[in-house]
Amino acid sequence: MGNQVEKLTHLSYAEVPTSDPHGFEPAEDDGPRIGVSYIFAADDDQEDNFDVVPPLPRLPSSSSSSSSSSPREEKPFDPGDELDCVVYHRDECVYERKGSDADAILLSAEILLNRCRPGDLLEFVAAGHYPHWAVYVGDFQVVHLHRSEVKCEFLVDAGQGKKGRIVNWLYRYRALPAEVILRNALDQVGARDRDLRWRNSECFAAWCRFGRRECKIGGEIRIGKQPYRLKMLFSEKKSHTLEFQSLEDVIMEKRRNDQIGKDAVMRELADHLNSAEDLKGDGNSVG
Repeated sequence: MGNQVEKLTHLSYAEVPTSDPHGFEPAEDDGPRIGVSYIFAADDDQEDNFDVVPPLPRLPSSSSSSSSSSPREEKPFDPGDELDCVVYHRDECVYERKGSDADAILLSAEILLNRCRPGDLLEFVAAGHYPHWAVYVGDFQVVHLHRSEVKCEFLVDAGQGKKGRIVNWLYRYRALPAEVILRNALDQVGARDRDLRWRNSECFAAWCRFGRRECKIGGEIRIGKQPYRLKMLFSEKKSHTLEFQSLEDVIMEKRRNDQIGKDAVMRELADHLNSAEDLKGDGNSVG
């Protein structure tokens, strides 16, 4: 079963079996209502080849010349479209993000520089993009996994115009000493392609700070029960919980949710639950 689970990729909610076709569970209930074997984001060891979504279609125009040269502007990032979530390993909370947190305020790269200390984790965000993570190593520079290579670059360059924030508080693991975090990051500069052991920039940055093998590709064996739960918080009264076999899997799905936004996740989930109810109610559809 474990091997079969690992082969599932790029699943949408409509393709995932459900045991509760009736909708969201109350936010105060921590127990999972839908058992999910595995949900993969379109995020893999090529990481930042996927950090940018395909170009948006061009706006229609009465002038053929203008329509061929003026791409539509990107949608501005809306913090209100971020999906709050909590990750549990068995009964222990290992990650939590809530938009009401004061540390969640986004800053320009120039302002962020004045607040960073060596060893800090940084997250850069933009609408329609996967979040990009980096480790601040001092002297205005960060180390990050970008386009299948670990690079050391100036923070302003690594941010590529995106706003960012310090996110040390998201993961609940105990941080390593700053000098160890920097050594972890700097020792990997230049690693690329087959030498990489991390699925994306978040896995790499989190590994540098916490040293957890769970952040590495294949760091956990996907056998037996699913010990991780990703609880998505849509409102004070609505939440939904998915189960996973490894932290790596959770991170990939969480990042996919960040890329498409809260509204899209809710639509996917509603479509899946409706489809599951239709299948259950149609005796001819169940083999």
